Amino acid sequence: MPTNRRLLTALAGAALLIGGVSGPAVSDEAGGSGSHGDHGDERRVLVFSKTAGFRHDSIPEGVTAVRELGAAHGFAVDATEDAGAFTARNLGRYDAVVFLSTTGDVLNTAQQGAFERYIKRGGAYVGVHAAADTEYDWAFYGGLAGAYFQSHPAIQSATVEVEDHAHPATAGLGATWNRTDEWYNYRSNPRERAHVLASLDESSYSGGTMNGDHPIAWCQDYQGGRAFYTGGGHTKESFAEPAFRQHLLGGIRWAIGEDRADCRPENGYRRLFDGTAASLAPWRQAGPGSFTLSDDGTITSAGGMGMLWYAGQSFGSYSLKLDWRMSGASGDDNSGVFVGFPPSDDPWSAVNNGYEVQIDATDVPERTTGSVYGFRSADIGRRDRALNPPGEWNTYEIRVEGERLRVWLNGVRINDFTNTDPVRSLRDGHFGIQNHGADDQVSFRDIRIKELPARAADRADRPPGD
Repeated sequence: MPTNRRLLTALAGAALLIGGVSGPAVSDEAGGSGSHGDHGDERRVLVFSKTAGFRHDSIPEGVTAVRELGAAHGFAVDATEDAGAFTARNLGRYDAVVFLSTTGDVLNTAQQGAFERYIKRGGAYVGVHAAADTEYDWAFYGGLAGAYFQSHPAIQSATVEVEDHAHPATAGLGATWNRTDEWYNYRSNPRERAHVLASLDESSYSGGTMNGDHPIAWCQDYQGGRAFYTGGGHTKESFAEPAFRQHLLGGIRWAIGEDRADCRPENGYRRLFDGTAASLAPWRQAGPGSFTLSDDGTITSAGGMGMLWYAGQSFGSYSLKLDWRMSGASGDDNSGVFVGFPPSDDPWSAVNNGYEVQIDATDVPERTTGSVYGFRSADIGRRDRALNPPGEWNTYEIRVEGERLRVWLNGVRINDFTNTDPVRSLRDGHFGIQNHGADDQVSFRDIRIKELPARAADRADRPPGD
């Protein structure tokens, strides 16, 4: 809880290199061993829309939409229906490959091998709609896409329930998203393997067959690469719809590495703050200041210096996840997440008896974002690579097992700390979020927790090299 900050770094300007839209990708029969992104600082995306089965008449609109998004947001776009583009050397030019409503078997064995190697070297896949109706006999592709198409009802309006508000593909959406499309049923549920971003409310339309758990957009890290899939995009109108274009843009930006997000599978969490006033009932303000609840389901710090803490129960062994962003105009706001302190309406009790996982852009290493404040710096290199800039959402996972405290930022482990002070024991305590001062505005949303088996806490006191 710093009251004085010493700025050690200055903000540097970044040049934005915007490439023009080029023509179709060309095949390189000579092959090659270039890794993805071998094109300087310019991001480049390949849109692939070959069909060997049903052909969607929305494909031209989809290609145009991706081209326009690229021109507006600084990445070059090539488009092709030539599977000969799938060579090691040619794929190495691209940060992501978009499978745009492909159907059937569209790649031969050599082309499949080139694409597998591309993904394993850190490439990225973006699947749109019928990309799930593709390559049923290629197990690698099925795992990459996340699920295969099974059936669909008639085109109709349905309610999409947004599960992740931090990923750039869904960060601009509310709790629900009502839209018209052709809603796929899938042969399996990807939830155990992928991170679900949004799902369908099967009671809002006719023809859903997934027993009330119906993912429709997801992301995952897969065998060294990244994969994003959205079930939307059947209709031509989809690609003119601002919200869907933003959804698609967010998926592409995450895939090409422009935005970071936690795409590990997430199961078994319960929400302690879900964006509603009712969910704030077990929370209490300690000390001065407050948090303001907005219509978009966020709470933002105001005034200070105090803390909003969860008084509903204490926790011992758990994984705490929450989304946060710096919301002030300065881009250098201050807050943090306190863990392991006894119940108290004095915020300094948390300072003296617990630990703070810090949020601060520019303080010294042991007092900046991801640090255990005053005790252990984050791995700054890993932190910087994982961190989204001020104004964009980030996700913390704070995992407490025994006396061990680990921190993940957007799915990347950036801190591993073991307490040895009995006064600050992490084995039982509360947690809270800080409102630091009048000039500091940090927003939070979707605070959720999963309690972990107590036996895991005993093993966790001995940090392995994970």
